[in-house]
Amino acid sequence: QLQASGGGLVQAGGSLRLSCTTSGRTFSTYAMGWFRQAPGKEREFVAAIGWSGVRKDYANSVKGRFTISRDNAKNTVILQMNSLKPEDTAVYYCAGSRSWTVRADLYDSWGQGTLVTVSS
Repeated sequence: QLQASGGGLVQAGGSLRLSCTTSGRTFSTYAMGWFRQAPGKEREFVAAIGWSGVRKDYANSVKGRFTISRDNAKNTVILQMNSLKPEDTAVYYCAGSRSWTVRADLYDSWGQGTLVTVSS
């Protein structure tokens, strides 16, 4: 139901723009989040945005480098990633939640993930 795209290979210091779209009619009522999972590690929170786009939160590791935004008219949430580091390498997932949260276990809709690889 959620389709993530935009991953790829980029050099350290570069940028990528991840997109997540859905055909669901209730997108504008959902908080949306981005999570990531690196090889051998647990899935971790990256960023979240409230249904209106006003409320946002970021993991400390990405603050000042990543920006989350949404366009409810296009059922799309964007993660703009700048100043990428090798430690940002992971599969990135978008997810939706009926309430505001940064906890992965409280998100009930998940996309398939898109791989981001940052070379040093």
